[in-house]
Amino acid sequence: MGVLLASLLGLGVAAAGGPLAAEAAPAYADKFEAAKALVDEGPTPGEIDAVLRSARRSFATDQAGLLLPVDGIAATQLVDTFGAARSGGRSHGAIDIMAPRGSLVLSAADGVVERLHRSSLGGITAYVRSTDGDWVYYYAHLDSYAPGLEAGQRLRRGDPIGRVGSTGNAQAAWPHLHFAMYRMAPGARWYQGRPVNPYPLLAGNARRR
Repeated sequence: MGVLLASLLGLGVAAAGGPLAAEAAPAYADKFEAAKALVDEGPTPGEIDAVLRSARRSFATDQAGLLLPVDGIAATQLVDTFGAARSGGRSHGAIDIMAPRGSLVLSAADGVVERLHRSSLGGITAYVRSTDGDWVYYYAHLDSYAPGLEAGQRLRRGDPIGRVGSTGNAQAAWPHLHFAMYRMAPGARWYQGRPVNPYPLLAGNARRR
C-alpha cells in the first residue's frame, strides 16, 4: 500500500512535466517515508508470540505450562482482569473465569493442597502449592470442594478441586472461578506470595486435559 501510494505521488508530479516536477518527486517520496515512520501500527504477530514465549519461560511450572483450570472453557474466552479495581481500593490481582455454576474446577499444575479455607471475600477457597514450592495457586468462590479433597493431598495437573460457584463476595448471578497465582519466597506461608498475572500463560495455551 505504501509503495503504491509513493508511486502514485511520483507519477502525479512527473505528469505535470518539466524539470521542477523531476526534482519534486524525490521530495514527495521523502515526506511520505517520514510520515509513514510516525504511524504506530502496533506489535506484529511475531512480536506478540515472542512476548508469550517469554512469559512462559519466566512463569511456567513445567514443560506443559498451566492447564486452564475450568473444564469446558476455551482460552479465547478469557478476559484479563488482573489489574481491575476492587472494593476498598484493592487491585484484583487475579483473573475471573466466567463459567456455568457447577462447572468442574481442575488443578492448573501439579502440587499439594496447602490450605482449604472459607472467607467473607473468597468464599470457599483452596490454596495449592507447586511441587517445587515456588508457587501457590488460589481457587476462590467455589460452590463446593471435590469429594475427599483435603489439606496435604497431592494433586496432579487436571485433578478435580471443586465446582464453580459464587460464594464469598461474588454476585450470585455471575458464577466464576477467581484464579490467582503467587510467586513464593523461601519459607513464605500460603498468604505471603507476590501476585503474578496468569492471563498470558492461560490465554497462550490451548485448553487440554
